[in-house]
Amino acid sequence: MKLENIDKGTEFDFGRISENYSQYRDIYPRSMYDKLITFGIGKAGQRILDLGSGTAILPINMYDTGARFTSTDISENQIAFGQKLATERGLQRIDFRVCSAENTGFEENSFDVVTAVQCFQHFDKEKATSEIRRILKPDGRFCIIFMDWMPYHDDIIGEMEQLVLKYNPTWNGCGFKEFRYSFPEWAKDRFEIETIHSYNASLTFTKEAWLGRVKTCRGIGASLPENKISEFENKYRELLQKYDEPLQLKHQIHIEIYRVIK
Repeated sequence: MKLENIDKGTEFDFGRISENYSQYRDIYPRSMYDKLITFGIGKAGQRILDLGSGTAILPINMYDTGARFTSTDISENQIAFGQKLATERGLQRIDFRVCSAENTGFEENSFDVVTAVQCFQHFDKEKATSEIRRILKPDGRFCIIFMDWMPYHDDIIGEMEQLVLKYNPTWNGCGFKEFRYSFPEWAKDRFEIETIHSYNASLTFTKEAWLGRVKTCRGIGASLPENKISEFENKYRELLQKYDEPLQLKHQIHIEIYRVIK
């Protein structure tokens, strides 16, 4: 995939790191899922489409709510590993499909909820939201979630970003500052905002788990050649030696829920 507004058009492919992704990207805290349930996402019987689902992290973690999930991603490899995880855990109610967010192939009015976790920035927002509006039921909800590490609050994160930039200077997934919401252009005449919620959380990692998570980011595992990924891993292991385990790393979690304009 290449996008002009992402890493100056540098090609990236999360499919190539699906195995590591399935191991190291299930990092969202329980509090996030509890908040989604409080906001009405994950009710028993709801049909929920998770776009850009990767290895089906959200459907797997919300499976016990009784909602019926469909997990989609543009990457066949990501979907294959999501299916593998679901099968290993005996989660039979998750459906899987390879498709883009802009052209899902589902019928109109098919879903009560559409979710997009840590992926909406990779979509063509105009086309994707038109498609989301089409496949949502008249009282449907569209939920965007993202979680960002906070480099200005943690030296570990700040050092990591500087090292990533040495290996991938075009990477623009760095320098996150606390999010400030404004109503987006893509939502006009399609959606109205129902819920906006942001909060900070300290996430606990072993050094190995944190290194694995960083390697699966777009700026490293999804874009660099194998020899450069190995070099980065060795250098970052050296940097982490001065820190004690477990690592407590600050993140901001942001949830937006939109309802269809009737």
